[in-house]
Amino acid sequence: RLVHTQLIQNPFLLVSCLFPFNRYLTFFLKVYGAVLNINRGNPFKKEVIVDSWPEFKAVITRRQKEVKQYFDALDYFTNACAVFYKNLQAYQALLENPEAINWELKNSGGAMLSISTVTNNLFRLVPAPKLTSLDASHASLLNNTWSRGGSDQCLKYLINLICCFPSMCILDEHGCPISWGLTDQFATMIHGYTLPKHRRKGYNRLIATNLAKMLHSKGFPAQGNVLEDNLPPLTLLKSMNQHHIPVCNKSTNGKPPHHSPPFHMF
Repeated sequence: RLVHTQLIQNPFLLVSCLFPFNRYLTFFLKVYGAVLNINRGNPFKKEVIVDSWPEFKAVITRRQKEVKQYFDALDYFTNACAVFYKNLQAYQALLENPEAINWELKNSGGAMLSISTVTNNLFRLVPAPKLTSLDASHASLLNNTWSRGGSDQCLKYLINLICCFPSMCILDEHGCPISWGLTDQFATMIHGYTLPKHRRKGYNRLIATNLAKMLHSKGFPAQGNVLEDNLPPLTLLKSMNQHHIPVCNKSTNGKPPHHSPPFHMF
């Protein structure tokens, strides 16, 4: 028997429906970030479904079905889903419902390691470099330096992120970024990077701290993704006393996954 699904259309309900789960905040940061972005113009055309309403045990944020003709079915960057559940059976049943996820799309959920951050720490560099936002002209550099980049699809995705969501960078004397960080459709800090010859100057720490403060000022939690084997940023975040939660990443193409789900919550 297929589980019932409920599309949540009222943007005010999208936030209020998560209030009962405040004690699980660090486990549904991606869903929460996606919901806040839906309430603030919804630039990535997301929507939220739950297994039942008003009491629910599983929630998924996905691309709006109505805009299917406007996006690439193979674009796993933009088609990424965020999931939160407190009952594994409810989550599995929701995945099996053909109305819940469009399995024709290439979906990617989560990241290898999710770093949830709530911090007010201030860090100083002397002299402090000037911080500014990225612009679309910087996207090629980001695409060439990102471990997931290098494709036209990724370039388009990065341009959309830069144009839609908060970002921060340090420019050299020629106006070229030498260190940067940006956020995605889940209000997650991603692609923190410093060019090799400018490293060991504290730039990543400065950008991560100020980008987190920017997110807080806009009402978002501060969270980020780091791969398990990417030791330099892991060391940095541990030195900043950040709390990390191991979660798993799943990319799907054509059918529901029958192994571990995108997030291990409860």
